[in-house]
Amino acid sequence: MPEPPRILIADDERSIRLALEAGLTVSGFSVKCVRTGGEAVSATRQEAYDAVICDIFMPDGDGLSVVRELRAVSPALPIILITAQGSLELAVSAKAEGASDFLAKPFEVEALAALLRRYIAAQREVESAAQETNSLCDDLSHSGLVGRSAAMVAVYKLIAHAAYTDATVMVMGESGTGKELVARAVHQLSSRAARPFVAVNCSGLTDTLLEAELFGHTKGAFTGATGDRAGLFEAADSGTLFLDELASTSATFQASLLRALQSGEVRRVGSTQVRRVNARVIGASNAPLRELVAAGSFRADLFYRLSVLTIELPPLRERAGDIGMLAHHFLRRASGDTQPPFRLTREAIEALCAYSFPGNVRELENALMRAAALSSHRLITINCLPPHIAQAHAAPVVSGAPHAHIAHITVNDWPTIDEVQRRYLQLVLGEVGGSRRRAAAVLGLTRRTVQRLIAKYQLAASDEDEVEQEDLRDPVVDAASDRDDDPEDAPEEKEVC
Repeated sequence: MPEPPRILIADDERSIRLALEAGLTVSGFSVKCVRTGGEAVSATRQEAYDAVICDIFMPDGDGLSVVRELRAVSPALPIILITAQGSLELAVSAKAEGASDFLAKPFEVEALAALLRRYIAAQREVESAAQETNSLCDDLSHSGLVGRSAAMVAVYKLIAHAAYTDATVMVMGESGTGKELVARAVHQLSSRAARPFVAVNCSGLTDTLLEAELFGHTKGAFTGATGDRAGLFEAADSGTLFLDELASTSATFQASLLRALQSGEVRRVGSTQVRRVNARVIGASNAPLRELVAAGSFRADLFYRLSVLTIELPPLRERAGDIGMLAHHFLRRASGDTQPPFRLTREAIEALCAYSFPGNVRELENALMRAAALSSHRLITINCLPPHIAQAHAAPVVSGAPHAHIAHITVNDWPTIDEVQRRYLQLVLGEVGGSRRRAAAVLGLTRRTVQRLIAKYQLAASDEDEVEQEDLRDPVVDAASDRDDDPEDAPEEKEVC
């Protein structure tokens, strides 16, 4: 049996508290009473409640200030204010402070109970929808679909609807947005998940080859047909057939595809025998099919047969808020289970978010794979990104500033090992904002070794704490850093380059 909704009542009048407690308990609520606003705020911090009823005039302050404090503790908690001195100004103020509703005394307890039920039911519906959306986002992330922007949540909901039907689906979107991932997600969430998922790219194939690929062929049907062969419709029987780039197909093939979709039957090229198939078809196109239909270059009847359900994928530039999540998803996949994760510097993330990505998610993934290959110590800096992406984020350089960002260090000569070490340390310091502690973590050295190298090469670093500054002035440390034969620090210094 479900637990009754928990209600907190805050009122300084004992008779009101008793009347509300008795009436709401009879109506099926679990009630707790307090007499001040401070006690109400304290109670909500200690326990969870489904709703709060609060008098607007309290011994320790007005109910409006209580609403503000309660909203800080629980932003979505239904709060109903009650008072014997109702007015328009008071009602407006209550709503402005975040109260869910406002009741003037006297009122019927039954009316209050009905109001509570309505607010609690609405709140639980919102929470349930949020949990369902989060669960769906997590489930689809395993399919490669990543993102929590409003546009992607709308896509997730359409995928969920499509998975519970056998209707044909049309996936629209620019190249690189993940149309095949959507098709696979629909298949994996459907009752056909245990059956085959077959994908075919329709572009670049002649009508004869495409029909033979999809419908199969008999021996001798055309040159090179040395035997009977089943088509992809038959291979996807009881499963899902994904047809990508449908806009590139000819009117002749479109007529053959429409016939197969309407009848549920296929006939191999060169054969008179008809075979029934039960393949769920999902089409995709990066071209606007509706415009092609209007122009007469795509069959209207096939378009409407395919687009029973249409899922439109937004380009990456319209969901820039998902770029960070996508970047970490791709880098986790690149790291594998046995390797430490790749890390992105702040400048690298800002550059990714500033770039428009005409190639969409596919271009982002390729850029990150390149960056991972060029990274050092599994730290991806802005210099690891493709130049056209790195240039999208031009960080200002303040002359003489200790934390000036070093955008590029050009090596166009034949430097010594010592010079390479100096330049690399300078680059790392620039990426970590001059922090010796963070530079040491990136380089895999002790902080004291990094301090000695900074002093040796006279590089700028941040004033992290007085202790480190004292270390740099320590004559013992300075003397140790000048010795080339220091057995303890020599191997660490070599690791920098």
